[in-house]
Amino acid sequence: MPHDLSAALEQLRAGRLDAGELLREARAVARSDACRSAFVRLFEPESPSEGLLGGLAVSIKDLFDVAGRTTSAGSLVLRDAPAAPADCPAVARLRSAGASLVGHTNMTEFAFSGLGLNPHYGTPANPVTAHIDGQIRIPGGSSSGAAVSVATGAAWAALGSDTGGSIRIPAALCGLVGFKNTQRLTPTDGTIPLATSLDTACAITRSVRDAVLLHEILAARRVQLDARPLAQRRFAVVTHFFQDSMDAHVTASFETALKRLRQCGAQIEEITLPPLQKALPSGIMAAAEAWAWHRSLMAEQLDAYDPRVAQRILAGRYVSAADYIDRLNARRSWMVAMKQSLLGFDAVLSPTVPVIAPLLQPLVDSDDAYFAANGLLLRNCAVVNALDGCALSLPCHAPGTHPVGLMLWSTALQDDTILDIALQVEKFFSGAH
Repeated sequence: MPHDLSAALEQLRAGRLDAGELLREARAVARSDACRSAFVRLFEPESPSEGLLGGLAVSIKDLFDVAGRTTSAGSLVLRDAPAAPADCPAVARLRSAGASLVGHTNMTEFAFSGLGLNPHYGTPANPVTAHIDGQIRIPGGSSSGAAVSVATGAAWAALGSDTGGSIRIPAALCGLVGFKNTQRLTPTDGTIPLATSLDTACAITRSVRDAVLLHEILAARRVQLDARPLAQRRFAVVTHFFQDSMDAHVTASFETALKRLRQCGAQIEEITLPPLQKALPSGIMAAAEAWAWHRSLMAEQLDAYDPRVAQRILAGRYVSAADYIDRLNARRSWMVAMKQSLLGFDAVLSPTVPVIAPLLQPLVDSDDAYFAANGLLLRNCAVVNALDGCALSLPCHAPGTHPVGLMLWSTALQDDTILDIALQVEKFFSGAH
């Protein structure tokens, strides 16, 4: 079986694979125990298309409207909502490019957590770590089912969203690639919002070249690559915040990745940045914006919400208009300071998340454990959303060990540079250089 979407497309065009057979295999996986709780609903089989994606399977997070289907955002309160009258733009672009839509993937209810737990539809187990230590660990979230669909082979790529890390966290914990583009480049119309100031439509893939392909489709633009070697790149590593509370395996994997990049000639400099804690109050913005959307639903159906999600949304009730405007102004000032601090660097290198995938059951059993893990997993990724930046997570762990993500990130509209560098890093890490 080809290792990524791009390889499958090459073999389809060469006549060595059959699109119909590949689609049947993907659908069989989607219905199997490997994808238990990964999908909220499966769609009817479609005839493979002749488009750019060759009729291959792509999954859709249960936030995005698909014509004729209910969009429930992993919730009970919307499960009987009217079916969407049309595809949202992101789905329409995938369908136009020849994607066969497998189904709506499971997620944290209304995307308000980085862990991926869902008490209504179940939480899919991390399919990668299960083969490493036999433990039931989380896949990460909120795009939990999206990552599981790609990791198991139920889909070649997954459409998801990233408000504070919801693409990059599950990609990192499942050994996949997650690209969060600059927010304005991809349409979020026809999606159920979490926080409109931060929500980004993007994808989880099996490789960086697949990330480029999916971004070009979703953003309706061509990525410009100059393929500069890593020896001509200048990277920053932040000496505080991002590396706090790292576990031993993430520490070793991250340090090994930096060492290898230095060996190939990349210039890596340690820096400090404007106070990064100022990025975290973007959570205040998320709560306020979520409350604005949910207040009517909550007035009628509060008991049907996941209590942990409801707690975070309800916090938005107490954010005054003045506090919200202050937060917007502080964010703008912080963004200017961050951009100035990162001038001259091609990208920043950070661990995507500071720990391996946590065990599922302790997070189910304890609110304290849940919220502590949620804050830790979101911490690094949320900085990029607050910055209105772009970032890509790609695997940097040794084969056969727990997945660890290396995050390459920068300021707004540096997407092509991040993708260009990520292609070079992935090639170097794979030994294909």
